Amino acid sequence: MASKALNAANLEALGATRLAQLLIEISEGNAPVKRRLRLELAGADSPTAVANQIRKRIATIARSRSFVDWHNRKSLVDDLEAQRRAIVEQVATRLPTDGLDLMWRFVDLAESIFARCDDSSGAVIDVFHSAVADLGVIASSARPPAEELAGKAFDALTRNGYGQFDYLIQALAAALGAVGLEHLKQRMIALSSQPVRKPAAKERQVIGWSSGGAIYADEIAESSRVSTVRLALQEIADAQGDVDAFIAQFEEPVRKVPKIAAEIACRLLAADRADEAWQILEATEHRRGGWPDFEWEDARIDVLDARACSDEAQAARWSCFERALSAPHLREYLKRLPDFEDFEAEQRALLHAERYGSLLQAISFLVSWPALDRAARTITSRAKELDGDQYELLTPAADALAAKYPLAATLLQRAMIDFSLMKSRASRYGHAARHLRQCQGLASAITDYASFESHDVYASRLRKDHGRKTAFWSIVS
Repeated sequence: MASKALNAANLEALGATRLAQLLIEISEGNAPVKRRLRLELAGADSPTAVANQIRKRIATIARSRSFVDWHNRKSLVDDLEAQRRAIVEQVATRLPTDGLDLMWRFVDLAESIFARCDDSSGAVIDVFHSAVADLGVIASSARPPAEELAGKAFDALTRNGYGQFDYLIQALAAALGAVGLEHLKQRMIALSSQPVRKPAAKERQVIGWSSGGAIYADEIAESSRVSTVRLALQEIADAQGDVDAFIAQFEEPVRKVPKIAAEIACRLLAADRADEAWQILEATEHRRGGWPDFEWEDARIDVLDARACSDEAQAARWSCFERALSAPHLREYLKRLPDFEDFEAEQRALLHAERYGSLLQAISFLVSWPALDRAARTITSRAKELDGDQYELLTPAADALAAKYPLAATLLQRAMIDFSLMKSRASRYGHAARHLRQCQGLASAITDYASFESHDVYASRLRKDHGRKTAFWSIVS
């Protein structure tokens, strides 16, 4: 008899008694499962009972001092996620005010957790960012007084040491409303104007050293305060739709940085102030070199379109493609051409890609466009330029070309094999052996090797030049 699929319908057929027995068995020795079952049982009684269970668990986590390394990180994330979801699904839906209080308590765990946790994967911060988004939804339902909510937001933003509250203003904007946003704005302005107490020289704490000398704790604290205020006022300005307030957060020289100029220009354009956006972009100071600052370039193209300068916008799109082989810019360029002109322009673009300075970038563009025939031609004509170290790009390119262009695929695989063996990269020998087997499989499909070695000749040369690399050959054979 075929085994039944593990799904809700088949499990329901076991009956409540048997399922209860199975859950008891599964939960034995499994603390997270037990906590989840207790939450479900409490939820069956009332949302208040669930809230009490969550409150106790949050307090327990807050008191914990044990270090969480990468081995235990998943258990911590699962525990935190279970508490967050229980607040959202079992408490906030029925008791929004209690849910809001619990979610604030939950996000307040972040500081103590990050102080004892390895979060190199970013899994823990993701939970808290989700909780911040939940705060906004729950606050809109709970509708606390605007100034009270602004006060909570201010307190959180001024202790955002691990970035857990990075998206708080955006999340709370709707719940704060005009009154709350203005209150938060004024508190931030007041913070910026508070006098800074400078400790006496003998009291200053050195926390590090740089080429410029000692790094003092009070200097870092002041820099953090300035950054907190500036970022908060930028986000508040966005929430209020106040473009000028956003611009005011940047000093004149900073407005000439391409990324900042692009951000300002986009906001001016959204406010139907295209001429001012153009002035900001034209005043930008670019770094040397031809690589595009794409955010600035895209903002400039949008402004040109808004000012009905379609020819200049098209020229800018082509320039971005030409300098960086940017497929999105080329597609937008072709889309706007009259009928029958787009084919000729595309061919001109593909020819430019074949001749592009960076062979790896040319291959990547031509394969993804796709123009596999041109990619194959580029590879065979420029094979000496191949860098076998770029396996992240060459491997998928070889896979894409193998069916129709086996010689080009073989040359890419050979480049990776040669690099691994010439550089004695033992960690890559397994991949190199696989590439060699793929070359052997493709050999029968290649009718003309042109000026390149046949597979047999190539394999023989590898044996001659690298025969002592037994770790590689043991994998091949």
